[in-house]
Amino acid sequence: MPDRLIPPGYQAVLIGSATTLEGLSAFVPMEEAAAEGNLMLMRLDFGEFLSTETLTELERALRDQGVPAWPGYPYLVYADAGTPSVYVAWQKGGIGTSIIIGLLILMALPLIGGIIWAILPETLKDLISMFLQMGVMLLMLWLVSKLMKPLIAPAPRRPRELEAPRR
Repeated sequence: MPDRLIPPGYQAVLIGSATTLEGLSAFVPMEEAAAEGNLMLMRLDFGEFLSTETLTELERALRDQGVPAWPGYPYLVYADAGTPSVYVAWQKGGIGTSIIIGLLILMALPLIGGIIWAILPETLKDLISMFLQMGVMLLMLWLVSKLMKPLIAPAPRRPRELEAPRR
């Protein structure tokens, strides 16, 4: 953990860990029980380094939600240069862990999808691609048949008028 992130006289204490983003929701009650104004620190370990754009987007999203930074610190999101870890440092206020977890889930979904796609075998990727193409083709055939039906339908015939009987 970067020593420069912890103010003098403070110590970081691990209160738990989660292996999934959904598992982070267990920490919401702990954060809610903390007194207003407490300094909160969350370390997130990823499988690979996050891009600068992703970190900037997370910082901006947290700021837009009104999450306050630690007093004297300019940012909420800090990346560790040595490991693929990200630290989120905020001051407990009206907005808390639930907002941060929600934003993390929204930002991590494309990352998780990209990782899963990268580890899939090539044959499975081709199969998924083929099914997607087939679905698009079936959709187009259905759409064309609906659009062409009025053009190729025979014109409606008027019923013949019956002649009046002769006397």
